Amino acid sequence: MESKKFILQERDIPTAWYNVMAEMPTKPHPMLNPGTKQPLKAEDLYPLFSKEASNQEFNMDDKWIEIPDEVREMYKIWRPTPLVRARGLEKALGTKAHIYFKNESVSPVGSHKLNSAIAQAYYCKKEGVTNITTETGAGQWGAALSMAAKHFGLDLAVYMVKVSYNQKPYRRSIMQTYGAEVIASPSMSTKAGRKIITDHPNYQGSLGTAISEAVELAMSTPNCKYVLGSVLNHVALHQTVIGLEAEKQMEMAGEYPDVVIGCFGGGSNFSGISFPFMRHNFSGDKNTRFIAAEPASCPKLTKGELRYDFGDEAGYTPLIPMYTLGHNFSPANIHAGGLRYHGAGAVVSQLRSEGMIDAVDIPQLETFEAATLFARSEGIIPAPESSHAIAAAIREAKKANEEGTAPVILFNLSGHGLIDMAAYDQYLAGDLTNYEVPDAEIKANTEGLQGLN
Repeated sequence: MESKKFILQERDIPTAWYNVMAEMPTKPHPMLNPGTKQPLKAEDLYPLFSKEASNQEFNMDDKWIEIPDEVREMYKIWRPTPLVRARGLEKALGTKAHIYFKNESVSPVGSHKLNSAIAQAYYCKKEGVTNITTETGAGQWGAALSMAAKHFGLDLAVYMVKVSYNQKPYRRSIMQTYGAEVIASPSMSTKAGRKIITDHPNYQGSLGTAISEAVELAMSTPNCKYVLGSVLNHVALHQTVIGLEAEKQMEMAGEYPDVVIGCFGGGSNFSGISFPFMRHNFSGDKNTRFIAAEPASCPKLTKGELRYDFGDEAGYTPLIPMYTLGHNFSPANIHAGGLRYHGAGAVVSQLRSEGMIDAVDIPQLETFEAATLFARSEGIIPAPESSHAIAAAIREAKKANEEGTAPVILFNLSGHGLIDMAAYDQYLAGDLTNYEVPDAEIKANTEGLQGLN
């Protein structure tokens, strides 16, 4: 394990987030009111989200949005995070490629999700909100928001996808330790949950279902707001601290990435590492490739349709312009629970449609093969979600070996897998399988959805 770290100081923590929408060559299509089909405005989201998050969601003018001092002070608990030259992995692959990873697993909750959780909890507290709700897949977002909510004195209810609630009991324990209420979704506590359970008694849940329940509870609870961990523009905005730090650290290393990779569920991870570097592609100064690595069992960017679709299963949210597998898509019970979402955010979808982003779908067994190689060569056991980015980086390195090139590859290690050891147990015992979505299922789920004009 011969890796080299590049460490910044507290003063190097970004003072502003980078707003990619201000510089996109073509702006993303607007979200629509599902009833009138008219474009939404920021104030339309005020009943659901904090006002500041709503305003950030629609901000297409300001390139830089200041990080509040109180948020930045909390960032100092663990930021800046290290950039690491993965020499051990390079040696194991016998590659001339230079592989770097941004290690977001060092946060108190073990993932990048805290970058947005703190910001959104702060905005809710500042507005006088007392209660917040959210959903979580594998539990990384729920854990992050639980910590942030406790810091700002907010009561939090988390709807956790049922399969992950059972697969990952320790993530549930983390949320409860911070003081959050955790409910397996679908549940009998909401109208949306009761309908799904009635129609499908053995349904193990999805992020779309959990979002429906969290939104419903927020809208029916006084002085309560809903807080989201991915997909929307303001969440991606908060995550750009990752790429902004990585940019400075790559300068310290004397290199610039030819390829930037992030795993992809709804977009927070990928956007955080990619968008700051992407601005140099917009200006024509660089020609970096950006790769979103998603599960073969939930391939919205590689096989989904570009449509207007709901962000949740029950149809409570606005219509979002997205690559989607259909809001009623039922994902396979893979261990990368944070990537089991049916759609991609509007910004990523727009960039993907213009060819500015590449996407790959990776089978579950390949991700765990990559994860174990990474653990044995770098000493870090990665989260199943992050392992998709590792697998994509390994593919790029192997391709470079075949072509005789030596690219600089950067990926985001968005979380550790120390609470995912049951998944590793299954992999090492040969009990995990691959699953790919039939094209006919995607076609059936997306039929009838409105296209983008």
